[in-house]
Amino acid sequence: MALGTAGSTLTGELNRLAGITSVASFKAPQGAANSYAGTTGLGLIAALNYKASTSRQPKDYKGLNAVCNELASTTGKSAVAALRAIDL
Repeated sequence: MALGTAGSTLTGELNRLAGITSVASFKAPQGAANSYAGTTGLGLIAALNYKASTSRQPKDYKGLNAVCNELASTTGKSAVAALRAIDL
């Protein structure tokens, strides 16, 4: 089990959550979010909202900070800080 790293970027955290460990294999945030969510072709916000709730409709999507806090079971954190709190 591992938490994210202090000072890491949003891209780095999304890749960590997607299980991509080699910097040479890193994906852009959208691709990493899709890998993390088990989806393909969705935008960053859509993929993260899908990961949080597969039944959530686009009209009900949460913004980046809110959905990342939901995924991490945290409140009030920035997106990257929330993702760092997710223990794998």
